[in-house]
Amino acid sequence: MKIAILDPHRPEQPFPPLSAALAEPNGLLAVGGCLSPTRLLNAYRHGVFPWYNTNEPILWWSPDPRLVLFPERLQISRSLKKTLRKDRFSVTFDTAFDRVIAACADSRQGREGTWITKDIVHAYRELHLLGFAHSAETWCAGELVGGLYGVAMGRVFFGESMFHTITDASKTAFAVLVQHLKDWNFELIDCQVHTHHLSSLGAELIDRDTFIHFLDRFCTVPEAACAWQSS
Repeated sequence: MKIAILDPHRPEQPFPPLSAALAEPNGLLAVGGCLSPTRLLNAYRHGVFPWYNTNEPILWWSPDPRLVLFPERLQISRSLKKTLRKDRFSVTFDTAFDRVIAACADSRQGREGTWITKDIVHAYRELHLLGFAHSAETWCAGELVGGLYGVAMGRVFFGESMFHTITDASKTAFAVLVQHLKDWNFELIDCQVHTHHLSSLGAELIDRDTFIHFLDRFCTVPEAACAWQSS
């Protein structure tokens, strides 16, 4: 099966049907295009995300199954509960987006799947300025020690990457963010592909058709007003 090649000059160009995605590698749907806000938001709305290495063309993916977390099903381990009770860390939102995405990129250097390229950083900073991309930051003694970033659309949060320099710092950011997303009436967190780390926090695999059904339901409803800015 041929992989669709997207036109970089047509950010509004539709993606191919998800049924055209390859089974191996799982979910590869299209190549090329651009990282404009129009293209990226269209991708997330339809269950697609970019993931590629430096010196590769942009690759677009929609794997089946999909790893997701329903906020009310968050699982916090006994050790993480102890960390949260100690109040060692403080967590903020959207106060250091540029630093978080830069730290996520640095943490990926030399590892397989280093998709946070300079172009990706620029694209998500633009989404942040437009109010779609958000960060959660973990602080310890005034230092940024962990965090994560992703994209919010309607009542769905699409997680992208996280980092930590101290044990439990990224898990703390995630746990606190999930609780706030629950309070803000978010329905779903997209975790993309399976990892033991996210599964330990309660993420579960669902089939792609079910995932798209959730996007159709929850991406079109209003996000809680000023939820990020007021936190």
